[in-house]
Amino acid sequence: MQYTLITTFDALQSFCEQASNASAIAVDTEFVRTRTLYPKLGLIQIFDGTSLVLVDPLKIEDLSPLVDLLANPDVVKVLHSCSEDLETFWHSLKVIPTPIFDSQFAACLLNKGATLGYANLIELMLDIKLDKGESRTDWIARPLSKEQCQYAANDVLYLLQIYPQLSEQIAALGRTEWIYQEMHQLALKKSINLPSDLAYLNIKNNWKLSGISLYLLKILAKWRIEQARIRDLALNFVVRESNLVEVARTLPSHKGAIFAIDGMTPQEARIHSDALLSLVEEAKVAPIEVYPPPVERLMTHKGFKKASAEIRALCQVKADQLEIPVEVLGSKKQIQQLLKYHWHQQDELREMGLKPDLIKGWRGELLGDEALEIVGKYGKIR
Repeated sequence: MQYTLITTFDALQSFCEQASNASAIAVDTEFVRTRTLYPKLGLIQIFDGTSLVLVDPLKIEDLSPLVDLLANPDVVKVLHSCSEDLETFWHSLKVIPTPIFDSQFAACLLNKGATLGYANLIELMLDIKLDKGESRTDWIARPLSKEQCQYAANDVLYLLQIYPQLSEQIAALGRTEWIYQEMHQLALKKSINLPSDLAYLNIKNNWKLSGISLYLLKILAKWRIEQARIRDLALNFVVRESNLVEVARTLPSHKGAIFAIDGMTPQEARIHSDALLSLVEEAKVAPIEVYPPPVERLMTHKGFKKASAEIRALCQVKADQLEIPVEVLGSKKQIQQLLKYHWHQQDELREMGLKPDLIKGWRGELLGDEALEIVGKYGKIR
């Protein structure tokens, strides 16, 4: 099928007005994310069943017609494995598409495979093999080649073709709302940031520190994430996580000690030694009262193993009844998420105003009461 490359506001507005009359549109993005904190949007592909367009966001200053289309509640947006697409839309356009029908998640609910890639799903349903040769291309560089454009166009051309069959099969099982709920919850996670004061909770091996060292890690992690946001730089390209932990553990008092940290590159030390030493000094004069409590670990909770096993068994029974992979209903990560939320004094999800997946939406209806009963049996529910 022929595609149209849209590079002007008028052409974008005209297409979006047309697409707003469709019941569903296929949507995909191409982006670059190597050293940046946020993905850099390079291309948006949309197919409304009549016209297939590639929108060039580098050529169009005002993308408001696209934002309006993505937010239109009357048009279903069909995406595949949309987690990174949602993050890209949020950070580039401050919009989360709604409602979303994710074809990968639909395939999961139909027991076609837990994490089917787009090419594999198209081959399974349409017996068409797609060329993925341009998947690692630079989508920011211009001009785009014909091969790049055709590759990008195929990502929505076939997506809209499989949507009716997936949608019909999902509706027959009464699971359409499950998909919309799942994508809404995912969108919330992508659009809400953990407060920078609590960034240290996501640092590996934070539990090994206490007292002044844990407080230092807290202010180091806050400084790093704020630097990353200001500079749009991936966290580990500011200072590597392991180096933050070492600074917090060793409390260096001079530049030589910063340079001597195992794993600290000379460039990191040169650029950030003054800032790191300043934060060390800040920690040294801080009153004990501001020290954070020790970081809790699930595996040290006396009821962790039994509670995890029982919730997993509950998920397995329900998944067997639904004929879906157990990981789709309740993964190891989601089980631990639930236990942390209710047992730990500090929990990232709670601080973001969100609830665990297993007691939210369609999973909550299937598992919520029984899962919470197990949680309460082995620990105090907060």
